[in-house]
Amino acid sequence: MPRRAREIVVERLADAPAVPLPVRATEGSACFDLASAESIDLERGRVTLVRTGLKMRCPRGTFLEVRPRSGLASRGVQMVNAPGTIDADYSGEVRVPLTYLLDGRYHIEIGDRVAQIRLVEDFPTTFTLGRVELTESRRGGFGSTGR
Repeated sequence: MPRRAREIVVERLADAPAVPLPVRATEGSACFDLASAESIDLERGRVTLVRTGLKMRCPRGTFLEVRPRSGLASRGVQMVNAPGTIDADYSGEVRVPLTYLLDGRYHIEIGDRVAQIRLVEDFPTTFTLGRVELTESRRGGFGSTGR
């Protein structure tokens, strides 16, 4: 049964170039690409907040998740704090924290895809203090798979 589409209201900032709104690269893409609204150089080891020139308001009961692009990772560009979260009540410009891991600089042009974004349902949740009854597993604790 197909689910209904959710609408995200997007505002382009007055000082930003007309970059594309978030769009799926293909019909099978899970996320929507976010483009840079500035021409900028990333420097090794320095975190740069790359502008998208967009503000977004997602529906109540949801949030937006910003994720890195594998194509950039293969070139040494890493998204810091990935995945990032844009809460439903955030009202600022969406910016993508990127860093460059290799020597030199990595240049980003206006319109280059710098991240991916997806809408996530935020289920009402409560936490209750109590005893957790779990059966033993092979996993153990943190980093338990040994990889």
